[in-house]
Amino acid sequence: MDIHIVKSEASASELVQRARAAIAGGVNSGQRRIPGLEALVIGSTEGATITDASGRRLVDFHGAYGPTILGHNDPDVDQAVLETMRSVDHVGLGVSLPEIELAELMVEHVPSVEKVFLTASGSEATYHALRLARAATGRTRIVKFQGCYHGWHDSIALNVITPAERLGQKDPLSAGALSAVLDETIVLPFNDPGAVEDALSDRDVAAVILEPVPHAIGVLVPHQEFLERIRAACTKTGTVLIFDEIVTGFRHALGGYQSIVGVTPDLTTMGKAVANGFPIAALGGRTDLMENLGTVAGGTVYATGTFNGHPSMAAAGVATIRKLESENVIDRISMLGDRLRTGLRELYDRIGVTAEVAGVGSISVAYFMEGPIDRFDDLLRNDADLFVGYRRRLLDLGYLELPLNLKRNTICYAHTEDDIDGLITATEQAITEML
Repeated sequence: MDIHIVKSEASASELVQRARAAIAGGVNSGQRRIPGLEALVIGSTEGATITDASGRRLVDFHGAYGPTILGHNDPDVDQAVLETMRSVDHVGLGVSLPEIELAELMVEHVPSVEKVFLTASGSEATYHALRLARAATGRTRIVKFQGCYHGWHDSIALNVITPAERLGQKDPLSAGALSAVLDETIVLPFNDPGAVEDALSDRDVAAVILEPVPHAIGVLVPHQEFLERIRAACTKTGTVLIFDEIVTGFRHALGGYQSIVGVTPDLTTMGKAVANGFPIAALGGRTDLMENLGTVAGGTVYATGTFNGHPSMAAAGVATIRKLESENVIDRISMLGDRLRTGLRELYDRIGVTAEVAGVGSISVAYFMEGPIDRFDDLLRNDADLFVGYRRRLLDLGYLELPLNLKRNTICYAHTEDDIDGLITATEQAITEML
């Protein structure tokens, strides 16, 4: 039987109507329902660009929230996936060579990782991390930080971009979350080590989980003392320290952000940039913790997933990491990030717009406010109307920065200096039109 993949001849508006008729809300993630982009239907992707079904071409600085570190349709990653698909598909028993190779690379590069458990998504990885921490400690309470995002499950799906009137309260992301579960989560301000030490003083907290750089709200840079004192407090109280490096892992450094700051957690979750957009994630950590998983004989923490470690997805991870190793990708995209931040600072100074340009490596954001920025509360001063408004105007100028308040920009290996300079020029036009 011949199988043909045929592109639709329908108009973009017709495709949107079909999507809304068959898919709840017309999109498959709540974070894809964006004001101003309701009619976006993706036609094709290549390198640093996307083209919609209407033929509009956009230079992509959204990057699918960060996975496409090499750029869309990277030929080396795609080739690895295709070759794997031709030789082995998913069996649901045993282990495949790509799974072994990917786990070995994670163990080699990430300081905290001695053993690996592959999952299909980042939310699954953080879910398993918390369950593992509770089982290992016999405790139930979790500490998270205001502004950090760790996935969709009840324990930590709260207090990310919280309105001012709800700060200091539980602010769940979803209806239907179990109040008994939410009550076991303590929400603390980022960059406040004293608050963490106080919370852990009763020794009844199973885990502290944090994004070492809270990228869910742009770029909030951690104080070194904050990370070091959290590590010390967790060690002292027997609390499991979890770094959620779903965004930062394999993007800011091959060893994750933990290798930059020299603070080693007990468990680490990884995803996004690991496989350049293919769906795979991982939980890794100390052997004594990881051997509580049900994948180990005698392990009591139920750990399963039909699509965990899918060979083609693992092959994408191997190919991505090998390219990060061999082509100095991270240094290049970090250099482009520096170029963007320098250009934006010069631009805002020249046109007299108050802005705080923040960033780490290839991830940047410009907040329209005065600094300093140490915690989420500070970001309440951001001019959200200007932040979202200029990004909507950028779409007409051929550049995609996600038009949602506080969201980051992401650079990939396929971006060029001309792309960076073009974005700065377009930003000036968009901002000027709004003043």
